[in-house]
Amino acid sequence: MPWFRKTAPADPLAVSMTGVKLGDRVLVIGAGDPALIAALGAKAGLTGTTCGVDSDESRVEHARHAVEREGVLADFTRAPLSMLPYDDASFDIVVIRDALPSLAPEDRMRCLRETRRVLRTGGRVMVIETAARAGIAVLISRRTMNEQYVKTGGAKRALEAERFLAVRVLAEREGLVFVEGAKR
Repeated sequence: MPWFRKTAPADPLAVSMTGVKLGDRVLVIGAGDPALIAALGAKAGLTGTTCGVDSDESRVEHARHAVEREGVLADFTRAPLSMLPYDDASFDIVVIRDALPSLAPEDRMRCLRETRRVLRTGGRVMVIETAARAGIAVLISRRTMNEQYVKTGGAKRALEAERFLAVRVLAEREGLVFVEGAKR
């Protein structure tokens, strides 16, 4: 019977790239990656707030149960991504995980406007998307993602179009692309 926990593995890349720290107010748009939400909630800790929102009830329930099993406190809400049920300037950081490519262009714009609304001044948005790779991955990504979104520069262009500042691609690693922007 072990008396001590094994040391936890290093933070996953996605958690490290977001820069979430103790006490942060974090919103995750898209509940398809419950492990990420749990890890972000653990980073924000009891002094922070972690919320998740998705338009699909089954993903919300799955994420809620997965995060509870990890012992992390997080609130989940089912709502359209184009109408976030939070007050203005409620969050320090918003993480959008693989949600933008599947949205229609109008809904994508509304989602990013809502993201900007719920961010505090100086807050950051981090878009994490699966990177399209050569060969079969490109075929799959074009079937599942909005092809025009991919062709026009994806998250970077979308954030710039919605007036986020200092938009940049931070990295493309381990099959993921990390794009960051800030609210003025």
